[in-house]
Amino acid sequence: MNDPLEILVTNDDGIHAPGIRVLAEVANELGNVTVIGPDKNWSASGHQKALGRPLRVEQVPFINGIPAYAADGGPSDCTALAGLGFLKKKIDLVLTGINPTANVSRDITYSGTVTSALEATIWEMKGIAFSIDAGEVKPDQIDFSAAKKIIIHVVQTFLKHELPPFTILNVNIPYLPLSQIRGYKITRGGSRYYRDELVSCVDPFGRPYYWFGGLPPYGDEDEGTDCGELSRGYVSITPIHLDLTAYEILPTLQRWGWNQQFQ
Repeated sequence: MNDPLEILVTNDDGIHAPGIRVLAEVANELGNVTVIGPDKNWSASGHQKALGRPLRVEQVPFINGIPAYAADGGPSDCTALAGLGFLKKKIDLVLTGINPTANVSRDITYSGTVTSALEATIWEMKGIAFSIDAGEVKPDQIDFSAAKKIIIHVVQTFLKHELPPFTILNVNIPYLPLSQIRGYKITRGGSRYYRDELVSCVDPFGRPYYWFGGLPPYGDEDEGTDCGELSRGYVSITPIHLDLTAYEILPTLQRWGWNQQFQ
């Protein structure tokens, strides 16, 4: 008889965000769940690590009596805690999210949702990142009912197969009723266009400070991209690898004459 699946659930929006509660509830149908989440919102924190300071972790109450801990580190720290033995048990699967907006294209380098799943692969745990494309809908008003069913199906399918080392799935779910979602598409990263502006201000003491403002970004509508297929009502599933090497330009760089200095 196989041992129950041990699942860690984390996110980047903080342990009190609606999405992590929904994800933990869904994961509880698949195995033994433990939650370790940041004690505050760490959105757009990227793949960071707490160095040179202690991590504080406290047990907190959570839905359905699921064991849960709040950490004062970021999303990838929460995953690393589990990978390095904080829970005194081996974690088989790390599920991150549910992020209330899409994580597509270049967003994944900013996303704590995605990078906390990538952190799992460093410690030989499997990882899946989940986001829902709810746009401007407030997180506490999002209807997660379709996402719940999709997450169950994705995880069950995922567990039947093996990915290469250091590889996760990045799953983006349209914000539509289940009957209107057109299916699943395996996608590549698309193009995301940012319209950020630097907003300059002055505080009451005459000191300058700045905000990143501007219009929201938008993505391409190309066939086969995460942005495009998500916009057409498909669940986008993108494999992401921790190795960021641009292999296609290695031969070009080797022809740049680097060793002429030593000739």
